[in-house]
This record gives sequence, structure tokens and C-alpha cells, in this order.
Amino acid sequence: MSAKGRDSKPHVGIFGRRNAGKSSLINALVGQEIAIVSDVAGTTTDPVKKSIEVHGLGPLIFIDTAGIDDTGELGQLRIRKSLGTLNLIDLAILVLSGNSFDESEQRLVEEFRKNDIPFVLVHNKCDITPVADSLRDEVRSLTGREITEYSALLPGKYNAGLLRVIRENMPPTVLKSRGLIGDLVGHGDIVLLITPIDIEAPEGRLILPQVQVIRDVLDNDCTAIVLKEREVDSFLRRTGIKPKLAITDSQVFLKADASIPRDIPLTSFSIILARQKGDFEQYLKGTPKIGELKDGDRILLLESCTHNVSCDDIGRVKIPRWLTNFTGKKLVFDTVAGLDNFPRPIEEYALVIQCGGCMVTHRQLMNRLREPKKHNIPVTNYGMAIAYVHGIFHRATEPFTGGTKKAGDLL
Repeated sequence: MSAKGRDSKPHVGIFGRRNAGKSSLINALVGQEIAIVSDVAGTTTDPVKKSIEVHGLGPLIFIDTAGIDDTGELGQLRIRKSLGTLNLIDLAILVLSGNSFDESEQRLVEEFRKNDIPFVLVHNKCDITPVADSLRDEVRSLTGREITEYSALLPGKYNAGLLRVIRENMPPTVLKSRGLIGDLVGHGDIVLLITPIDIEAPEGRLILPQVQVIRDVLDNDCTAIVLKEREVDSFLRRTGIKPKLAITDSQVFLKADASIPRDIPLTSFSIILARQKGDFEQYLKGTPKIGELKDGDRILLLESCTHNVSCDDIGRVKIPRWLTNFTGKKLVFDTVAGLDNFPRPIEEYALVIQCGGCMVTHRQLMNRLREPKKHNIPVTNYGMAIAYVHGIFHRATEPFTGGTKKAGDLL
């Protein structure tokens, strides 16, 4: 899926046999002809994605997949691509038709359970073949789930019921957005945001983490003051304002540390995102392992989006340079963009460094970290790693580790 899987909206995967009506179901829900519909089995070859605004849920990404009963060498490749979307989705819809439920569907249910993915069962084309009571009993016995009737030809009759089932089964953590700084600030507080405008800044706009934090500041009835790093000293001296919290771009951590008085909490956009959707506790444990790196150790940097690489790119240039200078060791670095596969077996890495993850969902990011954690490979994130090599790791994480709430508990 690569960069195509980076959208941070909740993802819903549509699975089932060829000609079960998966594409028709998506078209009926979306109200657009976004997926090719044909009587020819195997028309859908690659996963197709479409965003839809669902009342009570907000924007969702629906992913149409190839048939799980595909045949031949190419068919097996298409099935593997379909199963690859399990790393992206928050909810699965298994589409049935013709009262069929056998080994193909049972294998899918096993995959859903193995990957801890909630799922619903939908019997399409019920206007042609109603759901048999025997099928309902069999499915209930095997899965513990009920079947939802549906007809893509009658969306006005069935869409409301299907959307209700989707709402009821979507994980609550997906629907309820985690806050960023609500437990650190209160009504009327001032939050200082330090945002460099350099070669990596997008033309005419701010990067997504900065925009997300500004919105969260406003949502918490606070005042956001946005400055470039070279303006901080004069602003604080001239105004006498004492912010409740200062947040900086990780690349200028040292400058921010020198400019922000010690009695003002300081952290970074990347660390805030790490707490919102990353594995914050594992990052806290894994970051100090930087000091134990040895000559020849291989480091994996995970970028959750794709972008044009600049001559001073944060992940591909600056972090490797800072880690090499800090450790004094000859380190080897690999970088993966988007949600592509790791370039080597994960056991070959001594450390994994994950970006903030602003362009992916919480589930997608946690799935990326599953393999290194399973093999006890320390993980950290961009902001924490940068803070550590600059000697300000404690200060950058203290706003979260020293509070009354448990780190990472932001629901």
C-alpha cells in the first residue's frame, strides 16, 4: 500500500469472495461509482480506497479488496495484497452472498481475530437470496456474530442499518480523538509554539503536527503564540509573557532549550504526537538505548509518509548525523517511507526510530512497531531521539512523566 495507506482517518476494509458484491456495496454506501462493478469474477485486482463522511462517525476510508477465493498465481498475489490491508484497517466487513460461508470465510475470520480486528458480517444481494436461518445459526455458532442483511440495489432501504452496525462495532478509541495537550493546559493559558520556516517547511503552510497542535490549543480555550525560533528571545524579553507550555520543532531543540526559561515546561511537536498515537511508554524505555549503541549497529528509521528528500532532511540526514556524533560509533542507517515492508529482517536492527506519525492512524503506527517489540528491539521516536542526543531528554519528557496522569493516558 505504501504511501497510499497514510491517511489518518479510520479505515474500514471490505472483504469477501469474488462477485459477492463488495464493490457494489462500497458504491452504494458512498453514492458514487468509485469501484468497478462487473459480473466477471476477479474484476477488483488491487485494493481501492475511498473516503466517505458517515453521520456519527466522521470521515472514514473504505478499502475494497480482491476476492479471497481468487485462483492461479496472480490470484494468490491479489489475495496477499488484500490480506496486507489488515495492517491498515480499524474495522473489517466480511461480505457474504448466496448463503455461502465455508473455509474461505472462516480463514478470513481467523485472520481478523489473529490481528485483533473487530469485524461485521454482511449478506449482500438479500433482495435476490434472503439469508437462510441455517446460515444465521452456523455463523453465530462459528463467529459469535449476527449477519446484517444488505442489498446494494436498495441502498435507501439498507444503508442506515449497515452504518448503524459499523458505528456499533468501530473501536471507541478510533472514534474518540485523543487529545494532545488538554491535561497540560487549562482555560486562558498561553502556549508558545516555536516553528522554524526552513528548507523543509512546505510552501505557504505549516506542517501537519503544527496545525494539529494549534487546533488542540484552541479546543482547550487557550491562546497560541506562534514564533520562529530566532524571535523567541526578543518576544519573551519584550512582552514579559510567561507561557504555560512551550512546544518546539525538534530540529531546533537546542535553541529552544536555551531560550525558554527552566520554569516553563518545554517539549516538541513530535513528542506530543508520540504520546497521542505512538507507544509512549516503550519510547521512554527505548530512547536511552541510544547510549549503548556499538560500531556496526544498524538503525531503522520509519517515516510514515513520503516526501521529497531535502539536502538536510530530518530523518535521512540530520538524525543519522546527530546519532553518529553523539555515540562516536560507525552506525548503519536504513529508512522506510510510508507503510512499506522493512528492508531487512527486523532482528538485524539494534534500534528503531519512528516518526511522529501524523499521517497514519494509531493502529497503523502500532502495527509498525509490533515486530520490533516482539523481538525486544528498543523503539523510540524522532523527537525523543533528538532530545536525547542533545542532552535534554529529561526536560522534553518531564511535562508528561511528571504529571498526575499516567503517560499516554489521553482518552
